[in-house]
Amino acid sequence: MPVVDRSRCEAKRDCVEVCPYDVFEVRRIDEADYRALSWLARLKVVAHSRQSAYTPRAAACQACGLCVVACPEGALRLVPGASAATGSRAPLG
Repeated sequence: MPVVDRSRCEAKRDCVEVCPYDVFEVRRIDEADYRALSWLARLKVVAHSRQSAYTPRAAACQACGLCVVACPEGALRLVPGASAATGSRAPLG
C-alpha cells in the first residue's frame, strides 16, 4: 500500500500522472492531517496552497513503485499490508 509523508509532499501531482491504477489524488489537506504536522511542515504545506497527495483508491495499488520513483520529494513509500492512512508496517525492500 502507498503511504504519503505529508511533511514532505509538495502536491506536484507526479504520483497522479504516473500511477496506472488511479490510486492518487491531490486535494486540500485534511485538517487533522494538517494539525499533526510540525510547525515547519505546516509552513511548507501552506506554501503549496494546503494541497497534499491522498490515496483514496489504495486498494487498487499493485505496488509497481512508479509513484515512489516519480515523487521528487521522496514523500511516498510502499508498505506491505498496512492501511494507507497509518503506514504502520515496515517498508518493502
